[in-house]
Amino acid sequence: MNIIFDFAELSINDIVRYTGGEAVLVNCDTAPPVISYCTDSREVTRGTLFAAIAGERVDGHDYIMSAVGAGASLILCERVPEEIKNSKDISCALVVVDNTVEAIGKLCHNYKKLLAHKTVAITGSVGKTTTKEFVYAVLSEKYKTHKSSGNHNNELGLPMTVFEMKKDAEIAVLEMGMCNFGEIEYLSEIAEPDVALVTTIGSSHLENLGSRENICKAKLEIVKGLKKGGKLILNGDEPLLEHMRESEYAPIFVGIKNTDADYLAQNIRYENMRTVFDVVYDKGTVTDIEISVMGEHNVYAALFAFATGITLGLDENEIRRGLAKFKNAAMRQNVYALGEITVIEDCYNASPESMRAAVNVLSDLASIRQNGRMIALLGDMRELGPDSDDLHKKVGAYAADKKVDALFTYGELAENIAIGAIQGGMNENDIFVNRDCSDPQKTGDALIDHLRSGDILLVKASRAVAAEKVIEYLKTKIK
Repeated sequence: MNIIFDFAELSINDIVRYTGGEAVLVNCDTAPPVISYCTDSREVTRGTLFAAIAGERVDGHDYIMSAVGAGASLILCERVPEEIKNSKDISCALVVVDNTVEAIGKLCHNYKKLLAHKTVAITGSVGKTTTKEFVYAVLSEKYKTHKSSGNHNNELGLPMTVFEMKKDAEIAVLEMGMCNFGEIEYLSEIAEPDVALVTTIGSSHLENLGSRENICKAKLEIVKGLKKGGKLILNGDEPLLEHMRESEYAPIFVGIKNTDADYLAQNIRYENMRTVFDVVYDKGTVTDIEISVMGEHNVYAALFAFATGITLGLDENEIRRGLAKFKNAAMRQNVYALGEITVIEDCYNASPESMRAAVNVLSDLASIRQNGRMIALLGDMRELGPDSDDLHKKVGAYAADKKVDALFTYGELAENIAIGAIQGGMNENDIFVNRDCSDPQKTGDALIDHLRSGDILLVKASRAVAAEKVIEYLKTKIK
């Protein structure tokens, strides 16, 4: 992806100053201004800053010659290729740094300072992207708002989001993901948010961090870059965040269960394919707020957006309109008809918490429809560490407790969901197991044999499982 800088051209002196690198001029006196940025040599055009990244499988330094040949203005790299050093015919400019990825972060941090806007940063184990979309929908009612696209939430994705910003943007909404300690701190210090949100503390990344307490510490690194006087908004129903009440950050809490929350959702009800609820906060009660998705987890996301909107100067009507315009990201609770069945497609990611939330949506929708059976296709959950088997079994037990009519598991780890469902009292004859997630047709055919008119099918799994391929197969068979 070649990103054009909308705000300003950058000179080689700017790049050196921002990254702390050393300029190397080969057969030239200077470099043309940089007008765009990319990390893929195939997308380089005249005026591009090409960042050569040494990855696990591909080393961008091997493609510096291609980038130069395509007209790159400047190369950001860790070393100068020998063929460039020794050439009398090649003319190019490079900025050499110790670590290209860290240099990109420094460049992003300094480029961002040129942009006169506020920043909202969002992290959490579950609900980051949905919350981002709600916050974006709300803030867009008053401000020109820019947001992270796709999964641009890591040390390379966040800079891409910043470099994409238009010069007239007033607010940036940035998602921040992590796998280990230090990663959220790094992103937060790049972004320097005015408002920071922590949505949930879940079980994702137990494999790396070992405990939910450690996951909490890693998520709270978001305060490391929070501007002085900035606002921290937390989930008031998460006990692990309760200690932050006494912290210097004076956080704002949102919640559904904890009546001490600063923003409390009440009177939650589901009507057709939407959720309606009230919000109680210090200025009173706002009634009958509508969002176009179902589930308590989406109410939390809307609460975060409500609190963010008030914090950044929106009135209640603007927030209400923004929440009503929310559109979910791809493969997240996309509900639609497939023939005479209803599909809840939620294939982007999965954790024990989001699995239970998805099963709740299935149950809530079935209670509204009243005539449809609940069918759940649940796949592997990844990065859960040594407790993975047990956490999968608990999801199965939860599905059994919610009276799911039929369970289809997808992947080796997900077989434990089936075991947990049986232990929870589900009839073994209502469970189909496919350990091979490279064979979506096997599960698709089993579903076709089982599904009947009026059924509601939930498909939920970690992204690595690619459970959407089962749906793609069903679409070829069900009209």
